Amino acid sequence: MTPSHVVAPVLAAGENEHRTISLALFAVFVAITLYITIRASRQTRTAADFYAGGRSFSPLQNGLAIGGDYMSAASFLGIAGIFALSGYDGFLYSIGFLVAWLVALLLVAEMLRNSGRFTMADVLAFRMRQRPVRAAAGISTIVVSIFYLLAQMVGAGALVTLLLGTQSEATKIWTIVVVGALMIFYVTVGGMKGTTWVQIVKAVMLMTGALVMTVWVLSKYSFNVSELLGAAADKSGKGTAFLEPGLKYGATDVWSKLDLLSLGLALVLGTAGLPHILIRFYTVPNARAARASVNWAIGIIGVFYLMTLVIGFGAAALVGGKAIAAQDKGGNTAAPQLAEHLGGGHGSTGGAVFLAIIAAVAFATILAVVAGLTLASSSSFAHDIFANVIRRGKATDEDEVKVARWAALGIGAVAIVLSIFARGLNVAFLVALAFAVAASANLPTLLFSLFWKRFNTTGAVAGIYGGLVAAVGVVLLSPICWGGKSDTIPKGNADALFSTDTVALIPLQNPGLISIPVGFLCAYLGTVLAKERTDTKFAELEVRALTGTGAH
Repeated sequence: MTPSHVVAPVLAAGENEHRTISLALFAVFVAITLYITIRASRQTRTAADFYAGGRSFSPLQNGLAIGGDYMSAASFLGIAGIFALSGYDGFLYSIGFLVAWLVALLLVAEMLRNSGRFTMADVLAFRMRQRPVRAAAGISTIVVSIFYLLAQMVGAGALVTLLLGTQSEATKIWTIVVVGALMIFYVTVGGMKGTTWVQIVKAVMLMTGALVMTVWVLSKYSFNVSELLGAAADKSGKGTAFLEPGLKYGATDVWSKLDLLSLGLALVLGTAGLPHILIRFYTVPNARAARASVNWAIGIIGVFYLMTLVIGFGAAALVGGKAIAAQDKGGNTAAPQLAEHLGGGHGSTGGAVFLAIIAAVAFATILAVVAGLTLASSSSFAHDIFANVIRRGKATDEDEVKVARWAALGIGAVAIVLSIFARGLNVAFLVALAFAVAASANLPTLLFSLFWKRFNTTGAVAGIYGGLVAAVGVVLLSPICWGGKSDTIPKGNADALFSTDTVALIPLQNPGLISIPVGFLCAYLGTVLAKERTDTKFAELEVRALTGTGAH
């Protein structure tokens, strides 16, 4: 396929047999996951089963599930698309996502497993006043999860329109609705056990599919990476600039440099504050298993991100940036389009079959991640807000699980509606936004709670709300929402959410550079300005976090 093929959809509307193959593979995967979920539901009897899978998973199983939870649509679709369209600047996403796990391993995983029970708020509220801290943590968890959910569901819409050979907005909308319905089913029926097994199956499928594509691409260039990069630069239409910093984040513009730094901070620090990742540490029997599962996850995720590099540059070299952008302006379909090209090209049976296989893998990726996100947010609502704020700790386990299932329905509905409005955005950006909120609101309070004796309730509440408001506020005042051009924003943003004429008050698209320091500052000021002391409880938390004494 040459760059001039900018208007041809990847699958023509009349190719019924190819579409049948694609839909059949989709149906097979969905049927498998529904079977897994229903089977797991028979073993979900208690709150510990629903929230933490009975703490019965091995380090390898949990490592695969973490990988399945973390290697999202942004990883497979969004990052490959950024590499394909922006070249070198895609490195920040892949490297940032991987380096972030060192923060999670060294600072969070083991201590969190020892200190908490079901949610992040269990750790924060251990030495604080329960109601205000749990309310703040629950709200933050739901906001982060919804931003992350948007990315997965937008990716699903782009994927299915590609598969069906149409650019219909109605198809994207209906895909988002179907994905939302499936994720609600996984969580309400299967709980953590069903969700974890879906994530494990998905991780194996994704790694296998990515490995096949990586080897296939490299074989076309005699396994010479330099030759692949040269071909990608030539086909991109941007020449050597494609292999240098600056296409996405301008190398000479000071605001673009700050935006790049802002994105990097959010990616590296955000993982350790992502609620759907944190709750995975509770699914293993002890802290040692939590640490081992993170080691497995780092290995799996590291190999995967190396493969996204080859897939992204392979798409640029073999498909071409113009053809990718014509199908999806955010670049979210680069990997599936590459799969079609490798299988034989547009109109061939081999191309249609391999496209359908990779699209099914990507769809599996989306379903597994949205299930994990919905479970994290609904669990936090039920365990933190309902049981400990509304019912003041008097709710039974049965009440909590029932409310968690209803919460999954409500959160799923909200995510569906918001995703319909956000369907034109690049999914990697949406995930970066979720990381920024997690790094700004959750990480400061989590670290201070585990390591600072003076930290107190006022500091925790101020840190969560301050970081949350700062992150969302910066985005609402950024070029993401207001696309007008100015001296500081010379390119503007033709895809701005609210207006393409009004100039943004803050030139940064990524809020982390502002919101992360604000989160830490609010947590610090709230602590030192309040008189409350929790020294005794801190000593108890410290022993528990380091030794596991009293851990559930």
